[in-house]
Amino acid sequence: MRFANRVDAGRCLAARLEYLRGEDLVVLGLPRGGVPVALEVARALDAPLDVIVVRKLGVPFQPELGMGAIGEGGVRVLNSEVVRMAGVSSVELAAVEQRERTELERRARRYRGDRLPVLLEGKTVVIVDDGIATGSTARAACQVARAQGAARVILAVPVAPPDWTDRLAGDADEFACVDTPEPFFGVGQFYADFSQTSDDEVIACLEGGHPPVVAVPAGGQADDPPVRDEEVSVQAGPVCLAGHLTVPEVTVGVVVFAHGSGSSRHSPRNRYVAAVLNQVGLATLLFDLLSPEEELDRANVFDIELLARRLGEVTTWLRAQPETRGLAVGYFGASTGAGAALWAAAQPHAQIAAVVSRGGRPDLAGPRLAAVTAPTLLIVGGQDHAVLDLNRQAQAQLRCENSLAVVPGATHLFEEAGTLQAAAELARDWFKAHLVAQPRPEEAEGPESGVKSR
Repeated sequence: MRFANRVDAGRCLAARLEYLRGEDLVVLGLPRGGVPVALEVARALDAPLDVIVVRKLGVPFQPELGMGAIGEGGVRVLNSEVVRMAGVSSVELAAVEQRERTELERRARRYRGDRLPVLLEGKTVVIVDDGIATGSTARAACQVARAQGAARVILAVPVAPPDWTDRLAGDADEFACVDTPEPFFGVGQFYADFSQTSDDEVIACLEGGHPPVVAVPAGGQADDPPVRDEEVSVQAGPVCLAGHLTVPEVTVGVVVFAHGSGSSRHSPRNRYVAAVLNQVGLATLLFDLLSPEEELDRANVFDIELLARRLGEVTTWLRAQPETRGLAVGYFGASTGAGAALWAAAQPHAQIAAVVSRGGRPDLAGPRLAAVTAPTLLIVGGQDHAVLDLNRQAQAQLRCENSLAVVPGATHLFEEAGTLQAAAELARDWFKAHLVAQPRPEEAEGPESGVKSR
């Protein structure tokens, strides 16, 4: 099933939740994208609407790996196992919580203004998002709502993977979903318009108004369906890795994504970037760097050499596929994945045409940085101060053509309005400039060093 936009999805979801009419309900939307959906549910059920503002507590220097979550009213939910395995001290935990608490309170004030939050004590609480990918935010929201006294928690979304209730078992009392299609590789796949929701749109919803409807960009996937868009299995050494390959109708290059620790091919941020690249004729392959069994050993997540080797093996597989054979290949790395991407690109005969790092840790590629020949773009949030310093230090070691782009106002996960879009457009333009003009791998005579730029 494909929804026109979040308003359409909300109306479909409201019909699924009609059985709740007349109960003592509160509808909570997850900002930002879940709020327009929640508005339609609240209207249909004649229930009060509010936001549920939660913030993930990320491991220091690896914020994509969640060690807990916080909510309003001083609620904190911790995953003690992650805290222990990551070696996070009480001082470090307190610092992360204070930073995220400040941002949580800022967002809550921004969305509600002078209005008080709706009380959840003893209520049936319906938590609404625009879809489920990994489910980490939804899980935190359910836990926070329960900690605030909700008598019954219902998690409701328009679209989710087939196994979503297994992933979130125990976090909610009930689950509601319009469609659980297969294959499922990202929420945005099932919306004609999945443009970002702004803070102003969230505020308009809470005040009872509809957010503006934004048309799908011309030439986007809604108009030009890809020739290949499916889950794939890639043999990498002794293990079989899951991935998702999207090849547009007219393809000018291909980008392989390397995600950070605590993430996967379902990463909503990487999926968003991939969709932007697909719209300009770039094929994308998102894949899990580790098997489920390997992920149980946290040491593997930070084994950059292992992850880089996986990237190389997957690239070999990709170059043998009929739809992508002969195309120039780029790497897009996020967090620790950026270190793996640069390590792999530095390998002799890798023939990687371009590398982009988003909120990455290029420093993890260490002494391999000087051997990278692919033009490299480092994208960092202006408010991600520690990672920005690490990127500057890593850039000083690069000898290839390179650039450091700082997105104003962005923190590590580019959650602020417009910041992920800005990062995606930077990546798109870099890949367009460097992949399209590259010779085919079998035609290339050897790597060429560019001129360093800043």
